[in-house]
Amino acid sequence: MKTASALCVLVVLFSSCGNSNDTSYRSVTNDPLLYSRTVKNLNDIVLENNFAPMVAARNYVYANIAAYECIAAGDSTYPSLSGQIRHLPALPRPQSTEIDFSLAAMLALVKVGNAVTFPEGSMMSHYERLVHLADSAGMSGKMLRETKKFADSISSAILAWSKKDNYARTRGASRFNVLDSPGRWTPTPPMYATALEPHWRLIRPMMMDSAAQFMPPRPPDFNLSDKQGIYMRSLMEVKNTVDSLTDEQKHIADFWDDNPFKMNVTGHVMYATKKFSPAGHWMNIVGIAAKHAGAGFNQTVAAYAATSIALFDGFISCWDEKFRSNYIRPETAINTYIDQDWRPYIQTPPFPSYTSGHSTISAAAAEMMTKHFGDQLAFTDTSLLEFGIANREIRSFRSAAQEASISRLYGGIHYRFDLDEGNKAGTALGTWIAQRLKMPK
Repeated sequence: MKTASALCVLVVLFSSCGNSNDTSYRSVTNDPLLYSRTVKNLNDIVLENNFAPMVAARNYVYANIAAYECIAAGDSTYPSLSGQIRHLPALPRPQSTEIDFSLAAMLALVKVGNAVTFPEGSMMSHYERLVHLADSAGMSGKMLRETKKFADSISSAILAWSKKDNYARTRGASRFNVLDSPGRWTPTPPMYATALEPHWRLIRPMMMDSAAQFMPPRPPDFNLSDKQGIYMRSLMEVKNTVDSLTDEQKHIADFWDDNPFKMNVTGHVMYATKKFSPAGHWMNIVGIAAKHAGAGFNQTVAAYAATSIALFDGFISCWDEKFRSNYIRPETAINTYIDQDWRPYIQTPPFPSYTSGHSTISAAAAEMMTKHFGDQLAFTDTSLLEFGIANREIRSFRSAAQEASISRLYGGIHYRFDLDEGNKAGTALGTWIAQRLKMPK
């Protein structure tokens, strides 16, 4: 509703301006805030439909790449990702000189987002609002038709390419076989859900050579007998931290929880609450940071695309390790060997512990955003206000990634070594992509 209201205000504003010259519509279609609102529309639909975090990242990356390829077609300073992403084929070229590439970018994002989410048609009302905005702002009928035609050619090509990434193959893959043996992951309360996306490492990466390219070192041995060993010290750190959380630590844990589907249990009543996934949170941060930095339309689109690529590959890299080590969660170990009634501060997600997904993808995203906006951009992250969680002040993207990482210890769902190694792997991945992805700053 907020997006619709904002767009309606713009329609009224520009409809009241009388006759506009040939390019006055550009003040509407070339607005980076409108692009961010379009991504937010996709983000809201992803949230409402309970997409798993890594599936959400897949939704974002294809949609933002489609948008990026539209601006690249109209601005030679932005090279196509074809060739940079080795398996991305050459994309359609404009067949007309009367194309508004900013509007095309948003329309292509919507068309791809609409195709990779559900229910069918979820984003098409936003598509129609964008078209109406351009028409009301004075865009000629011919330019509108040519812009839609070009956007459709890009979105169709991106969707055809997306279907070769093994996603459909993993939908029919076998379920994860849980082995209830010491040190191995088993489902956790209250849902006791089966492992989430155990075959995600089979998804085709964007930039990585393989899912295992940034493999972390082996996790500590599961050893309960050595009270001063790495494992027991790490386990007790989790328990002791959660048992003595400060208000600030609770806020950090809540702010970066990013659980897209939390199951709440009150007596015999069970109900779910939703928030953005980690990838969705970082998509919001891109928009906030771009606005704060005063980024133009093309720079904003490029920042979204680059960050979504890092998030996508980050999940593949991390899930490769999660289902290699199949490491026990702190909650399971504490309940089994120390205190059966202990619970973490936030809900443990349904997949193995090592390494931390949020640590990995946040570090990767932070490197990409630092490349685009520098390492001194401080801003207020307002992403969680709509869920009743107070803002946090962000000193830099890397400090945000570190805070997202330590939040998992405060939440009681990860050991510190999960965080440290996830952060190292994500930083290495993000740095590697940033060095190879040629986009203007």
